Amino acid sequence: MGKSKIKEQPETAGFPDHLIDALVKGVRTEGDLFGENGILKQITKRLVERALVAEMSHHLGYEKHAVEGNNSGNSRNGKTTKTLTGEIGEVEIEIPRDRNGDFEPTIVRKHQRRLGRIEDQILSMYARGMTTRDIQGHLKDIYGADVSPDLISSVTDSVLEEVTEWQNRPLDPLYLIVWLDAIFIKIRDEGHVRKKAVYIAIGLNTEGLKEVLGLWVEQTEGAKFWLKVIAEIKARGVDDILIAAIDGLKGFPEAIESVYPDAQIQLCLVHMVRNSLRYVSFKDRKHVAADLKTVYRAPNVEQAEKALDAFEKEWGEKFPLIGKSWRTHWEFLIPFFAYPSPIRRAMYTTNTIESLNFSLKKAVKNRSSFPTDEAAVKLLYMALKNIKRRWTMPIKDWGSAINQFSIIFGDRLSLKL
Repeated sequence: MGKSKIKEQPETAGFPDHLIDALVKGVRTEGDLFGENGILKQITKRLVERALVAEMSHHLGYEKHAVEGNNSGNSRNGKTTKTLTGEIGEVEIEIPRDRNGDFEPTIVRKHQRRLGRIEDQILSMYARGMTTRDIQGHLKDIYGADVSPDLISSVTDSVLEEVTEWQNRPLDPLYLIVWLDAIFIKIRDEGHVRKKAVYIAIGLNTEGLKEVLGLWVEQTEGAKFWLKVIAEIKARGVDDILIAAIDGLKGFPEAIESVYPDAQIQLCLVHMVRNSLRYVSFKDRKHVAADLKTVYRAPNVEQAEKALDAFEKEWGEKFPLIGKSWRTHWEFLIPFFAYPSPIRRAMYTTNTIESLNFSLKKAVKNRSSFPTDEAAVKLLYMALKNIKRRWTMPIKDWGSAINQFSIIFGDRLSLKL
C-alpha cells in the first residue's frame, strides 16, 4: 500500500492558518481561550476598539496625526470606557471622543450595553433613518463589509413579526391621559405616491410613564378613522380614559365620547393659539399671543372668561374670528382649570406627542416615499424604540399628581391601582 496522504484543512475564510496559530500559541486550557483574560476577550476588545478608531477617523475626515487635521475645527479628545456584555462575558472597551462632542459611533451606540452582530448595526442605522444605500455604503467605508441590499431588507423585515405583536398587545385597563395626533408621510398606493396620515396615540399610565399605544395608517386624518382607532384601543383592554388631549379636528370629541363617554376632552391650547395667529398680521402677532396667554394662564375659569372678554374688547374689531373660535370651542378648552398646576400643562398641550412626531419625521426625512404602509410602520416602530430611551416623565412630581388624580376621579382611578 502506498503512503496515505494527509488531507490539508482549508484555511478559514479571511483568517490564514498562520495567524490563527499565532493567536492560540500558549493556549493550554479552556480558561486560556474563554476565561476572564482569555484570548477571545482580548481579540474582541482589540477589534472593537480598532473599528471605533476607524469610525472616528471617518467622522473627522482625517487619520490620527495627519496634517489634514490642523485647524479642521474638530479633533480627537481622549477616550471613555464602557463595559459591554456578550456571549463571552463582559468586555471593557475604550471609546474615542471628539472635542466637539458630536461623534456618535455606530458599532457601539450610545446607551448600548451588549455586543451585537452586523444585523444589530443594520437595525440601528435603519431606525435612525438611514436608507438601504446609506447603510450599505457606511458598512463598506467603515468596516470593509460588503452587504447586499437584499440582506439589509431581510434584516429589517425580521422585525415585522415583532411589530405585529406590539401592535396587537394587550393594553392597561386605565390611562390617565391619552394624547392623540397624526403625522403625514408619503406612501405608494396603487401605483401612485400619496400623503397618508399615520395616527399615533400615547397613553400616560398609572406609574406616570408614557407609552405609545399604537400606529395606524389611513389616507387622511378624520374623525371617522379616529373612531376606529379608539374602538381598537378599547378592544385591546382599555376600560377607561380619564382625559383625552386632542387637536381641534371636527367630530373628534364625539368620536371619543362614543367609546369613552366619561372621558374629559381637552383641546390643545397650543393648536388653538397657533390657529388663532393665522389671522394676525406679523406686527400684531406678539401682542395678540401675549393677550391670549392671559386667557389660558388664568387661575380659574371665571378669570379666564374675563380675560377673553378683555381680549375681544381689545382685538375683536380687528380680528373677530379669533374670539369667535375660542367661544365656539370653550367647552373643550377649559377642563384643565379644574386641575392643580402640576397636571395642567400635561393636559392643555399636546407637546408630548408633538415632540414624538418631530422625532419620527426626522427618521423618515431621507425617504421620498415608502413602497407600502407596512414599510412605513416598520421604520416608525424601529425609530420609536430609539426615541423611548430619551423619554422623561411628563409630570415631574408624580407622587403628588397621582394623589390629585385620585381625589378628582375617585373610584375610576383607585379601583385600577
